[in-house]
Amino acid sequence: MASMLSSHVGTGSSSNSIFAINRAKILIVISLIFTWAIASLIPRYKDSVKEAATKKYKDVVENLPALKVDWHPKIDPSLQFNSSKVALLIEGRPIPHLVPQILQMISTVPPDWRFVFIGTNKSVLSVSRSFATQYQQLNGKLDLITLPKPWKIDGKEDVYRLLTDMRFYEEFLPEAEWILKYESDSILCSNSGDSVDDWLDLDWAGAPRHVNDKFAGNGGLSIRRVSTIKRVLKFQSRINDTEPEDEWFGKRLAVMPGVSIATGAQEDHFSVEDIYHEKPMGYHAREGGDRLADDVWKDPARRQKTFEWCPELAIIMPMKLERTRCDGDNKQGEIIGGLTEEEKKI
Repeated sequence: MASMLSSHVGTGSSSNSIFAINRAKILIVISLIFTWAIASLIPRYKDSVKEAATKKYKDVVENLPALKVDWHPKIDPSLQFNSSKVALLIEGRPIPHLVPQILQMISTVPPDWRFVFIGTNKSVLSVSRSFATQYQQLNGKLDLITLPKPWKIDGKEDVYRLLTDMRFYEEFLPEAEWILKYESDSILCSNSGDSVDDWLDLDWAGAPRHVNDKFAGNGGLSIRRVSTIKRVLKFQSRINDTEPEDEWFGKRLAVMPGVSIATGAQEDHFSVEDIYHEKPMGYHAREGGDRLADDVWKDPARRQKTFEWCPELAIIMPMKLERTRCDGDNKQGEIIGGLTEEEKKI
């Protein structure tokens, strides 16, 4: 009986074990089949996703607006400006304020004018380092020129010879009819309601040297008609190492028939140099402030009005803070209660 029971129990255990093994095999087979099924679907899914993405991309591209970029345009950007109007600065020294001065003039002069800077290797390099001037160059607004030999601008006499030589205008300014000549010590005032274009009916305009000046033609800040200059140079030649070029031109233009020039009384609001006038279009501060006329600069009330009217003067003039004045300074270049004349000699 016990033997039969034992045999029966053993048979039941074996049956359960076989069933468990078969169930495990079945689960493994099912898992493998499921895995193979999923794996077989993945390439098709990838293909469908890729196909959908490609179609979406094509739809987006087809609906994009047409755009073409020409990195090497054949159009000269300078053509957007008037080649007959040139603002000219000639400076061989790498003065620190040249860049802000040029940019200020560009912002003040009517927008159709082109700008030309003629300098030495040092001064041209100094100006060309600025990103702002590089932009103006690329835009065709500004040209930086180093003159080839035998031209040179090492000193004032070199500049005088340059401006009184017919070849200079024919070679470097062939299309110019009007020149706004400004120097490193001159500036236009943005507060002025006058425009450079208002003076183009004249053959020459500049600052008067005295109240009754018959030819207000100081060249530091001046408008010049090139065709009239060429008329002079066709029959006259300046002798080297003589008078400055603006005085030389002035004596001839003042007696030439058909030339339109204004007197000092008429041009006092064009530019101020030696004669005071309220609210001019610009200033010529000779030698950057080293040679200032008493009539314009000595009186502190006038100076205050001048700087309020034309704050751009701070670009070209050496400025000092009021608190740096000496005790007893009367703001007219004199020290009240200072050293006596005998003490100054010691």
